[in-house]
Amino acid sequence: MHLLETAYSKAVARDLEEIKFLEKEGNPEKLEILYNIYIGLDNRQELIKPLLPLPILEEGRNARFKMNNYSKEIISTKNKLAEHLYNKVSSLMFESGSNKFAYRKAFEDLQYIDEISPNYKNVRQLIQEAHAKGTDFVLVTLNNATDKVIPRRLEDDLLNFNTYGLNDLWTVYHGTEIAKISYDFGLILDFRDIQVSPEQIREKQIIKEKEIKDGWKYALDANGNVRKDSLGNDIKVDKFKTIRCELYEFTQFKAAQVNGQVRYVDYRTKQLIEAFPISTEFIFEHAYADFDGDRRALDDSYRDLISVRAVPFPSNEQMIYDSGEDIKARLKAILTRNKFRR
Repeated sequence: MHLLETAYSKAVARDLEEIKFLEKEGNPEKLEILYNIYIGLDNRQELIKPLLPLPILEEGRNARFKMNNYSKEIISTKNKLAEHLYNKVSSLMFESGSNKFAYRKAFEDLQYIDEISPNYKNVRQLIQEAHAKGTDFVLVTLNNATDKVIPRRLEDDLLNFNTYGLNDLWTVYHGTEIAKISYDFGLILDFRDIQVSPEQIREKQIIKEKEIKDGWKYALDANGNVRKDSLGNDIKVDKFKTIRCELYEFTQFKAAQVNGQVRYVDYRTKQLIEAFPISTEFIFEHAYADFDGDRRALDDSYRDLISVRAVPFPSNEQMIYDSGEDIKARLKAILTRNKFRR
């Protein structure tokens, strides 16, 4: 027997021996293993079939592989497995003490049943039920303990958790409470302190000098005569002069600092799970300039600056709102690193 035929026969014999042992044992918990072995036997044959006939050149013949039809065994084992898992899941889901992890396990088993036996009984309905009962719902609220008004649009942005992309299979965040839902956790964003600085205009004077070309003159020798080049022409040289410009640079400045914390609360136990500080600073800064003197003495960056004019300062409300994007990013980072877990 050729090496290929031997390897195939040994693999089949090993699988059949394990099947014999499992069927004799009769443990329904081992039905999935039994089913997968039958699938493996069938898959092995299907991989070989496209290669046939497979010539063994040194022996002048085609390789011989014993093929069997495992369809009956696969269907029978699949049905037994689906029935076993269905009964197991049904009992689990209707036990009063079942917790969320039990429903999540039931969800996995139900999805497996639907995979191997689509439309089996009311499995798809039970999948939805198991998912709903296994999901943690988190209510996100905002608490303002400062003496400043949080802009409504900032509050709406922070509580719009559809934009965070944090929902997963078993955790759903709500920024608005839904009456029919019993929430498992609370996420509370506490604003503890908000400071907005006064409007400031900082002034700086800069003096720039530069030598520039200012026409030409004849080059003279030591005796005051015009110098000649090798062709007898008069030699001309550039004239330079120093120009000066006084630049007055103005910087408009205003800052908002927001400090708070994020609290994780277990609504079942009414206990604080964890708290994380959160803070951010938003700075408004706008520069412009005026000048006195010859603007040609200025570098390009300063020339750009003198074409800019002063702008209105943002309101305190706008400053607080503008800090919201950074708060949102920091909040998302905290939530990404610290998932709700029971």
